[in-house]
Amino acid sequence: MKRPATRRKPVVIVRQKIIRRTLRDHGAWKVAFADFTTAMMAFFLLLWLLENASVPEKMAISGYFVPPGGAFSNGGADAGLNESPNPVAPAQWLATAEVARPPARDGGAPESQPTDELLREQYRRQEIETLDKLKQKLLLAIETDTVFSALKGQISIDINLLGLRVEIADKAQRPMFDLGRAQLKPYTEDVLRALAPLLDGVPNRISITGHTDAFAYGDGAMYSNWELSADRANAARRALLAGGYPEDKIAAVQGMGDTALFKPQAPLDAANRRIAIIVLRRFAEKSFIDNGPAQPAAGAVSDAWR
Repeated sequence: MKRPATRRKPVVIVRQKIIRRTLRDHGAWKVAFADFTTAMMAFFLLLWLLENASVPEKMAISGYFVPPGGAFSNGGADAGLNESPNPVAPAQWLATAEVARPPARDGGAPESQPTDELLREQYRRQEIETLDKLKQKLLLAIETDTVFSALKGQISIDINLLGLRVEIADKAQRPMFDLGRAQLKPYTEDVLRALAPLLDGVPNRISITGHTDAFAYGDGAMYSNWELSADRANAARRALLAGGYPEDKIAAVQGMGDTALFKPQAPLDAANRRIAIIVLRRFAEKSFIDNGPAQPAAGAVSDAWR
């Protein structure tokens, strides 16, 4: 019997490249591992530093990471920490150790660190309390200091969305300025000079606004209520500077003409002629600097955040 032919298996040739490693190639991973451990050490050191930082320091650090215009952004530090003539005041504003941290359990450490929202709320509350204290101080001075007696019934103080507003209005029998002019009466200048050190008691900056009544100049006049209100606001600025108020704490001086009448139903009333000085809250100060001034409606007062 004839045997069947057998198939021969194909020959497979495997060629391998032999890589010869040197001793220095074997330690490359150590460099990467060393970089990793160094980065982790730096990270845990950062966590330790943040854990031991005070609340004002944390707020200053947060200024580097919030969008422009944030509550605590000013080149990485709150303005009160680097511009205030009295460095004690900002520390009092930011004393949040007791109120910002959640209560501890079983007498142990607090459960967590204060959040940004809690810090902002505490800062807002402390700022408003400071303005309230300034308001009471101004009211007391007006009642007791004889220099204010000439215009005592013409000075009003309130708190609106922008801050603390001190407004001095005209009376027909007791005007602040000569009619149609920006020259301060001597008693008005004395009042503004006396206000200067009181307003300088807080680090907040101020805005000064001049207002006129609706009595218009004649047709073709080169001078109008716009120029008059601006000149009167600037005259008030000069009187405050003469009283010792720092010029770099004045954020804005503007004239509103007759666009924001105090008594719109009586546009020629003397009460429409007035000077408004606003001790600005921090967000309003930044808005003035970045976007230009904006005034709330006459007499507008917000109680939502008191």
